[in-house]
Amino acid sequence: MNKDYYVVIMAGGIGSRFWPFSREKFPKQFHDVLGTGKSLLQQTAERYFNILPKENILVVTNKIYADLVKQQLPFMKDDQILSEPIARNTAPCVAYACYKIKQSNPNATMVVAPSDHVILKENEFESTIKIAMDAAAKSDKLITLGIKPSRPDTGYGYIQYLEENPDRIKKVKTFTEKPQLELAQKFLESGDFVWNAGIFIWNVNAIIKNFQKHLPEMAEIFEEGSGKYWSKDEEGFIGTAYSQCKNVSIDIGIMEKAEEVFVMLSDFGWSDLGTWKSLYELSNKDENSNVIEGNTMLYDVKNCIVKVPKEKLVVVEGLEDFIIAEFNDVLMICKKDHEQRVKDFVSDTKNKKDSKFI
Repeated sequence: MNKDYYVVIMAGGIGSRFWPFSREKFPKQFHDVLGTGKSLLQQTAERYFNILPKENILVVTNKIYADLVKQQLPFMKDDQILSEPIARNTAPCVAYACYKIKQSNPNATMVVAPSDHVILKENEFESTIKIAMDAAAKSDKLITLGIKPSRPDTGYGYIQYLEENPDRIKKVKTFTEKPQLELAQKFLESGDFVWNAGIFIWNVNAIIKNFQKHLPEMAEIFEEGSGKYWSKDEEGFIGTAYSQCKNVSIDIGIMEKAEEVFVMLSDFGWSDLGTWKSLYELSNKDENSNVIEGNTMLYDVKNCIVKVPKEKLVVVEGLEDFIIAEFNDVLMICKKDHEQRVKDFVSDTKNKKDSKFI
């Protein structure tokens, strides 16, 4: 157990691609999506129990979810929950955590991880994280984890790496965000592309140097908080800091610009569980390749995912490759191949209907 190791779990998103199951008041990271008895956030935190002390687990979330985090992770103290006053994407979130951690431990090496990923091979994941953290602790490398693609998925980002050495940690050549299907197929055929898992590992001094170089205004904002982190002045300072931050992701703001960026080739049964299709891929299926959760009667239904309340009988006839999802006061029926439109449904609902449905 290394006291210089930290994990920062990002748990502030709404998960709109998983609507209507994921809602503004109760996003998917707080749900037991796979029926394991634990939420995605709880599973994510427990993944690090054998790697670092519990007091070195930090969760960054929107302030409206702080109480949900406390309920689901009761071992956490208030100052381990970093409450964001407004959503400003992942770069400010990472900067906040980095500058706070550095104030208490300038020798820290940290993982930054989303709260909604599924990991099927926990032991392999643990081993991978330890190797990456050891490498990051001894160098200025900014490391991201890359997953060998099993299909030309257009919903993931891709990383191309250089075959310069036989190690698992490779120099990054290019990043590509969510390519069209034809390009994704070419990536698979080339053999030197991996999915970007969105899990980052670096030492705190290396990432802060890159903030100073590539996002200097943001670095200056959070440097002004020196001495205020871990104190009663932190909340007020963060409220001002976030109002000054531009909305930018850590990928675009740092990773696509930095020089010492590496990817660690990984295989630990990963899914970001970002979409209905990813839940379908992960779940057990019946004899007609349907994923069913709820009280249902199905006739000539194939390759569908049906997730509905157990107290309601749902009868479906003659559908193939559809998503049928009901949660609270919203029922959505959508072709599985059109799942990327779910964000459009959310946007249109917000503009044309009542916000209670979001």
